[in-house]
Amino acid sequence: MILGFLRVALIGAVVLTVFYALLSIYSRSLRREALEKEYDAGYGDGAREAYIEAGMRKYEKGLRKKLILLVYIVPAIIFTVVFWTLNYS
Repeated sequence: MILGFLRVALIGAVVLTVFYALLSIYSRSLRREALEKEYDAGYGDGAREAYIEAGMRKYEKGLRKKLILLVYIVPAIIFTVVFWTLNYS
């Protein structure tokens, strides 16, 4: 039983890591595109690349970047609850 659990956990970790990477890349591209549109609409000061890079540095420290980590936490909690309920109830 433990080997089966470890196998599922390992496969799940790999799948969640791929999903996290794809979601992170997608989120960064959306933010970058939004910054480019803001600058093109006339809201940005200075050089275009400097404005976009400053916005991306701000994004890296923001809440949205940290919330993407829920990709690991929520499925792990759900799996643990289901596993515990089915095996020990």
